[in-house]
Amino acid sequence: MDSTKIRLSPEEEALVIRPDWILTKNNVIQKTQKLFSSLQAGEQKAMGTYIDLVPPEIIDSTAKISRGENYRGLPYLVLDYPKYFSKEDVFAIRMLFWWGNFFSATLHLSGSYKKEYQNKIIQSIDLLKNNDFFICVNQTPWEYHFEPDNYLPINEMKADQFRNRVNENAFIKLSGKISIEQWNDAEKKLFEIFCQYMNILTN
Repeated sequence: MDSTKIRLSPEEEALVIRPDWILTKNNVIQKTQKLFSSLQAGEQKAMGTYIDLVPPEIIDSTAKISRGENYRGLPYLVLDYPKYFSKEDVFAIRMLFWWGNFFSATLHLSGSYKKEYQNKIIQSIDLLKNNDFFICVNQTPWEYHFEPDNYLPINEMKADQFRNRVNENAFIKLSGKISIEQWNDAEKKLFEIFCQYMNILTN
């Protein structure tokens, strides 16, 4: 047998003999799922306001809540609504709960939707600055952390920098961040961001 043993640290040993922390974690995930289900219902109701203002495939899209255990090593939940994903075109508003980090609300546009809405987003720079939104500067749209290689705060960008970023990138991703400490207000704040996105795109 290999003389090198796999050992637990004292912290790991203290946790592995206790089921309660896993049960607590499961309860938090279940409550987050309920929060997202309630948020989804509010979003779907609000979409009636935009029924003649966005493409029918966006109005007709169905919501999806999914969960995982390993975004950068930590559990997460995602609510996608509205959503339309094809090889070339993406229109999605994605709500994310990332364990130990934050909630985020992300608008993701690419292909024909980017072309259709990019000028409206550029014209909304003051609103985006005043409400502490971020814009993705990564080459991939599939990262959601707020480190500087992925998102930059719009309120630190000049108008021409923001315009160039929107025009030149293959996709647009805007995001708002809500701290975990704001849990009790998270549904309200996420819904407000959803409405801000939809108003930007339809005004």
